[in-house]
Amino acid sequence: MLFIYLENYFEVIFYQIVLLIFLMIFFIDLKHFIIPDELNFTLIFLAIIHNFFSDFKFVFIEHFLQSIIGGLVGFSVIWLIIFLYDRIKNIEAMGLGDAKLMSALGFFFGWQSIPFILFFGSIFGLISAFPSLINKKKNLKTEIPFGPAIICASLLYFFKGELIIGLLI
Repeated sequence: MLFIYLENYFEVIFYQIVLLIFLMIFFIDLKHFIIPDELNFTLIFLAIIHNFFSDFKFVFIEHFLQSIIGGLVGFSVIWLIIFLYDRIKNIEAMGLGDAKLMSALGFFFGWQSIPFILFFGSIFGLISAFPSLINKKKNLKTEIPFGPAIICASLLYFFKGELIIGLLI
């Protein structure tokens, strides 16, 4: 599928590595409710390297500063949710693995991607949890892995984000 969007073989290999890491995070979080730091930090490293290659034609951000702001905003938004939920309900809402994953995505796509990914990630997470809630296999206090939903939303942003944003605006 990447060959449809990309012409440069280096880009294809680079993004295949990113997609493989996404795949590992997806299934690890789905089964164990954890996102390993090694995978998140590898994504952050690749995202920062991504900014230094001008050969990439499929780039959403043009400035390194937007990438840095994206990483900070991605982490901060999830951290703020964790912090506020803990203060209000005294319950851990999410893990920092989700915050680090959002940080990596912010580094890749810039701060503009964060609202899109959070919105669609929340929708995907709700859709995946809804059948279990209806069947009463889970309740509102049951852990639900958010990493897979974030990854699905980021892939939607990567492949169809401009089209969807254009339709919404």
